[in-house]
Amino acid sequence: MRLSSILAGGALLLAVNTTTAMAAERQNPFLQPYDTKYEIAPFDKITTSDFIPAIKAGIEEQDRAINAIVMNRATPDFDNTILPLENLSPILERVAAVFYHYMEALGTPEFAEMSEQAIPLLNEANNKVNLNQALFDRIRQVYDSRDKLKLTPVQKRLVEKYYREFAEQGAALPADKKEQLVKINDQISKLFIKFNKNLLSATNQFAVVVYDEQDLAGLPESSVAMAAQEAKARNLDGLWVFTLHAPSRLPVLQYADNRGLRKAVYEGYTSLASYGDNSNLPVISEIVRLRNEKARLMGFDNFARMMTSRVMAKTPEAASELLMQVFEPAVARSAEEVADMQKYVDAHGGGFKIAPYDYYYYADKVKKEKFDLDEAALRPYFELEAVKKGLFDTTEKLFGVKMVPMPDAPKYHEDVMVYDVVDAKTGEHVAVWMCDYFPRATKRQGAWMEQMQGAGLYGDGSYKRPIVYNVGNFTAPTAETPSLLTLDEVETLFHEFGHALQGMLTTAPYKSLAGTNVDRDYVELCSQLYEHWGFAPEVLKKYARHYKTGEAIPDDVIEKLTASGTFNEGFVTTEAVGAAILDMMYGQQTEVADPAAFEAEVAEKIGMPKEITFRYRSPYFKHIFGDDGYASGYYTYTWAQVLEADAWELFEEKGIFDPKTAASFKKNILQAGDTEDAMVLFKRFRGHTPDTGALLRLRGFAPAKKK
Repeated sequence: MRLSSILAGGALLLAVNTTTAMAAERQNPFLQPYDTKYEIAPFDKITTSDFIPAIKAGIEEQDRAINAIVMNRATPDFDNTILPLENLSPILERVAAVFYHYMEALGTPEFAEMSEQAIPLLNEANNKVNLNQALFDRIRQVYDSRDKLKLTPVQKRLVEKYYREFAEQGAALPADKKEQLVKINDQISKLFIKFNKNLLSATNQFAVVVYDEQDLAGLPESSVAMAAQEAKARNLDGLWVFTLHAPSRLPVLQYADNRGLRKAVYEGYTSLASYGDNSNLPVISEIVRLRNEKARLMGFDNFARMMTSRVMAKTPEAASELLMQVFEPAVARSAEEVADMQKYVDAHGGGFKIAPYDYYYYADKVKKEKFDLDEAALRPYFELEAVKKGLFDTTEKLFGVKMVPMPDAPKYHEDVMVYDVVDAKTGEHVAVWMCDYFPRATKRQGAWMEQMQGAGLYGDGSYKRPIVYNVGNFTAPTAETPSLLTLDEVETLFHEFGHALQGMLTTAPYKSLAGTNVDRDYVELCSQLYEHWGFAPEVLKKYARHYKTGEAIPDDVIEKLTASGTFNEGFVTTEAVGAAILDMMYGQQTEVADPAAFEAEVAEKIGMPKEITFRYRSPYFKHIFGDDGYASGYYTYTWAQVLEADAWELFEEKGIFDPKTAASFKKNILQAGDTEDAMVLFKRFRGHTPDTGALLRLRGFAPAKKK
């Protein structure tokens, strides 16, 4: 994006007298269908100045489409009311897909400034659809007569989904309450922008500079090289700089012998965006207040009750009950883990009590002692391209699709790689997949999957295949080494590709039912399940090879990895489920004047161990305060883990590459999308309702199932 702007500026300097002619010749790339292969966005032609005009043009196009629906004198039916809703504005669809992706992955200062104007426009576009009374009246008429119309089961489900979602967005509210809702939504969206801006700024502003090489003791060579490279980029040659990005932060916490360095990085991260100009604490207070106001306007007691009513859990109580069933045994296990670490500290003359910034480090020490397993020594076996090959081979074997590189495809950044996903037998095009795996200052932390083009029926009558992408913040290559992944990064890569598979393999006929457009507490099933293949012994033997020697990962190391599979699960589960409980508690509050104090109260109430912090503390809990995606819904990871554990037990029982089981999972889960109720689809695959005990068994909190 920055490069495009520079080039455009250079062209202006070289051709000042032809500015008008050039402007007349150049067309905004969003305003017409892309002429690229598979209609991938022509990123090299997109400039920041294209977004606002395209959004405005898209809103006008959408207005005309809505008017055509509501002014139609024919009796409302599926074809004249529901189907047009799937394709209200191709322009708006194209520009919004790129806009929201750039917000997360290419948020340059120029783009961030533009987005402050774009977000209100996009909110306005949504409100024009969701709060249009005449449009909702027609949808309601189709909904009321759905049993009399000659609809297929999938068409009937689409009708019901539109009716439900419009009602949930406030379409059934009287005019005065709709006006209030628009104001609240606008205020909340602006707070999301502020939260994300503060978080990105705080992340980029923090760094720990190391002056003495001795302070780097224990760190892997790759981490030291990366820190030296970061220092050089900051004109601090000869020093080492550590940031809060995961590839820099996590190795320090896990391997640095210097306790002071660990503490500095840990406290920098856990106090992120909680003070000064970048403090998100007042932003959170306002979001909580407005969400509660919105929920009451919609007829709910609180925000959590409104959000859970839309998904499998149905109530905050059901979600909370599940969380506590998992949290309590996890806390008990974490106490055992802390005791083991304290023994290690005492035995080695530490003379201190385990603190939160010691957890990763001493867990690694105990793991080495118990299993003779050194995670840092494993990284040379997990070179990124080799891991991807393992991922691709696994996918082809399970689901029959190949990943074919598209080196000439448009890219929005040089780090991006693009693949044509094709049927392994016929060569037929299935999807486009992009990956963007390395950190940069314009990219938010974390890893995610999204799509730039959904699968489904389009306005021109064509059925288009999806364009899906995965984004991560993995360890970048250095001058000396390629990208060597940690075990956590390998897991994340497989996880996000599991999401991508659900987006890419879908066969649902309509966009709103395709891919990952499913209940929030169901969507994590595919991603969490796919993690298991990344570390399955027969898969590891194929792809995990030393990047220098080509030597396969030794069998005894694989055995140790398998044996240590549930090691430290107390910590991992406690921090994650604790965060889910914190989220659910926020959603049940009328107001939270002091988020820091509230967070401490929740920790005390649920018995959060002092050695463990919530996976995300409130000021950087982007899942719930950066947008509404997981708000009062972070529990869905745990909910879906029950589904995942139960599904994995079936694969283990039948064989992890059993063709029949894989075909059933592909048909009933990956391809089906939201064409049927999630519970119906899961039961059809698994043969029974989800078994909570499967999760406890998988985590090692309950005895393994007898074979």
